[in-house]
Amino acid sequence: MKELIRDPIYQQLNRILRELIAGKDFNVGDKFLTERMISEQYDVSRATANKALSNLVSEGLLEFKKGVGTFIRHQPTKDESSSLISFTANVKRAGMKPKTQVLRFEKIYASEVAEAGVMKQLRLKAGDEVYLIERLRLADEIPMMIEHRYLVAKHCQGLTKQMLKGSLYSLFEKQFKLNVTNAEESIQAVTIKGRQAKLLDVPSGKAGFLVSSVGYIESGIPLWSHSWKRRMGQRGNNCSPTALSKKWNYGENGNQRCIDPMVLSFAVVYSRFRMNRSCTSESSSLGS
Repeated sequence: MKELIRDPIYQQLNRILRELIAGKDFNVGDKFLTERMISEQYDVSRATANKALSNLVSEGLLEFKKGVGTFIRHQPTKDESSSLISFTANVKRAGMKPKTQVLRFEKIYASEVAEAGVMKQLRLKAGDEVYLIERLRLADEIPMMIEHRYLVAKHCQGLTKQMLKGSLYSLFEKQFKLNVTNAEESIQAVTIKGRQAKLLDVPSGKAGFLVSSVGYIESGIPLWSHSWKRRMGQRGNNCSPTALSKKWNYGENGNQRCIDPMVLSFAVVYSRFRMNRSCTSESSSLGS
C-alpha cells in the first residue's frame, strides 16, 4: 500500500494524481482510478479521494460520466504549470482574445483585510503585507469575471500594476520563480447586483456563481485568497443555478466547483458564465 507523508495530504494527493494522468499509464479517453481505488492505494479517506477527483474534474483533466465512471479528458503539458490553466490560456485556447483591466492595486497590512477568514487562510500575522488586487477579465471584449485577490507580498516582492495585465500563473512562474501546485475552491449560487452587475454588463439581479479559493505553492504554503462571481447562461440554455449544481455535482459531499470550458480562473472573483456545450455534458469546468 502506498502511503502519503501527511503535510498536507490533500495537496500531495492532487499532485500525485496529476502525475498519473500525465504519465504513460493513461491516455485521453481512458477510465481513471475510482474513489475507492484512490482511498485504498494512498491510505486516505473517501472524502479526500472524492475532493481530489472533483478538483481534477474542475480543472478539465478528468470527466465524470454518470453511471459509468471518471475518464481522462485532457493530459497536462509541460507548459501547464501544475495543471492549473489560467484564464488567459483558456481564452486563447477557445480562439478568443483575453484582456485584463486592473481596477485596484495596493499593498496593505493583513490587519486591514476586510474579509473574515483571509488572515487564517493565508497564515498571516497582523503586520504581514499583502497585495490587494481587483481585475476585470474579458474575452473578445466581453466582461467575464471580476477577481478580488489577496496575494502574500513576501512571495512577490517588486510586483507592479503593469505586471497584472496578463496571466498571473505565468507571472508567478517566470518572474517570481514560484511553483503553484494547486488551488482549493468552493462555489455557491448568488445574485449579481450593483457595481458587479455594471462591470459585467448584465442586468442587476442576474443569476451567477461566487467562487472562493486559496492557491498554494510547494510545501502547501498559501499564496493567494481569491473570489469571483460570474453570470450564468446567456443563450437560452435552461441552465439555472439549481440545475447546474445538480448536473455538475461530483460525488456526495456537495463540495464541488464548476468550471466553464471556455474560461478558467482561480481566486475571490465576480464572474459571468458563458455556457454552451457545458450545459449538455456531465462534465464540469471553471474560470481564473
